[in-house]
Amino acid sequence: MAQDNAAIVRGFADEVITKGNIEAAAEYVWESVIEQVPLPGQGPGLNGLKDIIRAMRTGFPDIVFSIQEQIAEGDKVASRFEWTGTHKGEFLGIPATGWPVRVWGVVIDRLEDGRIKDTRIIMDTLGLMVQLGVVSLPAAP
Repeated sequence: MAQDNAAIVRGFADEVITKGNIEAAAEYVWESVIEQVPLPGQGPGLNGLKDIIRAMRTGFPDIVFSIQEQIAEGDKVASRFEWTGTHKGEFLGIPATGWPVRVWGVVIDRLEDGRIKDTRIIMDTLGLMVQLGVVSLPAAP
């Protein structure tokens, strides 16, 4: 069961995020999915998830979301991921820069009857903002 859940999460990442088949999200995620740590402006449920994925694909149309490691136990799957893309469209109010980005994170999904029921994503948003030039880090001493 745990291995099946891991394959479902990998399928979601590949089919929905990387390939952009957003309507296929309903095959992987419950309508009432709960995002424990939503991105700014993300609405509830499946529609909120679809909206944020559309926003990511608008901002980074060449996004590739790759799972680097997974641990599956019972109904939970923890995935360490990295996504890359080129900032070619507005994202979170930030106009396109044309710059490539590489962002890491971890997501913990809980599945129920073969679909994601709740999810918690922890992503290096500060690193993304630095790469987009929105935030600058202080000079090293």
